[in-house]
Amino acid sequence: MGYFNMRYCQGTLCHTYDTSDRKRGVKGSKTNQTRKRSDFYYGNGNFCTLTCLNDWFQTHGNNAINHFGRVEQPIILTEDNAWNRRYNYHRWHNETDADNLSEYIEVNQITKEERDCE
Repeated sequence: MGYFNMRYCQGTLCHTYDTSDRKRGVKGSKTNQTRKRSDFYYGNGNFCTLTCLNDWFQTHGNNAINHFGRVEQPIILTEDNAWNRRYNYHRWHNETDADNLSEYIEVNQITKEERDCE
């Protein structure tokens, strides 16, 4: 995000935390306001701190989970769904053949089998 894409922290209690960067107004009548920045580092860039992210989740978490789908049964890792894409570190150890090796490989978490990504 650039300088002109300023956004507000989505924390439900962000304005209640007493810090100097939240103070706004003229001397004698200052108030705390929600933080406004071009970049936030928590909650996919929506919250200024973990505290604000946790405040939001305390307020809206159950509704969000119910809306997007609450897990009702365990999710089971099987050989079929255990594949993860990873950087191919074999390229570092085999510099002479590095051009012939894929940059990424898929690794099965259960069987430890490796295969080139297509």
